[in-house]
Amino acid sequence: MNTVTSPVGSASEESTELRQQTTSSGEKAFLGITHAVLVLWSVIVIGPMLWTLVTSFKTTREIFSSPFSLPQGLHLQNYVNAWTTAGIGNYFFNTVLVVGSALVIVMVLGSMCAYGLARFQFPGSKVIYYLMLAGLTFPIFLAIVPLFFTLKNLGLLNTLPGLTLTYVAFALPFTVFFLFAFFKALPYEISEAAYLDGAGEWATFFLVMLPMARNGFASVAIFNFLGLWNQFLIPVAINTNVDNYVLSQGMAAFASQAGYAVDFGALFAAVVITVTPVLVVYIIFQRQLQGSVSQGTMK
Repeated sequence: MNTVTSPVGSASEESTELRQQTTSSGEKAFLGITHAVLVLWSVIVIGPMLWTLVTSFKTTREIFSSPFSLPQGLHLQNYVNAWTTAGIGNYFFNTVLVVGSALVIVMVLGSMCAYGLARFQFPGSKVIYYLMLAGLTFPIFLAIVPLFFTLKNLGLLNTLPGLTLTYVAFALPFTVFFLFAFFKALPYEISEAAYLDGAGEWATFFLVMLPMARNGFASVAIFNFLGLWNQFLIPVAINTNVDNYVLSQGMAAFASQAGYAVDFGALFAAVVITVTPVLVVYIIFQRQLQGSVSQGTMK
């Protein structure tokens, strides 16, 4: 007995195969365009960084005569001149001291504040939270004048402690807002189990809840570090003492103080010195940052 194939079924199968081929071709074209854009973007971003690194080993004459060629030799004296003659070493120390101190303070205070607002209900808790949100939307340049006079009255103007406290106030709203969501999403059963085991509030926070929010904690720390390390407006306004300059101020002063007579080799070396800590911090904590993003997406 012969089996007769239905024309309708055959046409349906051919239509399905055609759609699959069309979809597959469309996906391949989309992926190709996406990869091309990513490659182009990578070249745009990485190219200037590599050029800066290569140029930092050239003399000023080489930079102007052949700006895009490889250096004839590794002129490490550029880094020595940038560190000593240009004062980048002093500015680097000031920046590490101010940013490091501010980062520790803001992460400790911010995490405790976010935990309290997220896990406990008390009169005024929502008001405090909304004030933190308002701090995120408030333009920093509008606070420069009152901030200037406040620090002056406190005797903290043009001092590293004054700059540190200002950095803390600047970064605290973002820290509280970001960590609030992480602590809010943690199960209450875990903290209750810790209480039943005899742990107090401090032990529960530092030993149980904070480690569970470590991805968010690391992400906030990275964002705060990047923002504070590259901060320019605040130190320019309230830190005019040359001995207390941070890297952003020192770089601007070094680039403008000598005009066309500036040592461009040392200038590019100073740029490399300034950028390197940021890259190192991101490379070390990139897994925590990616884990935080994926965790937030799943929520």
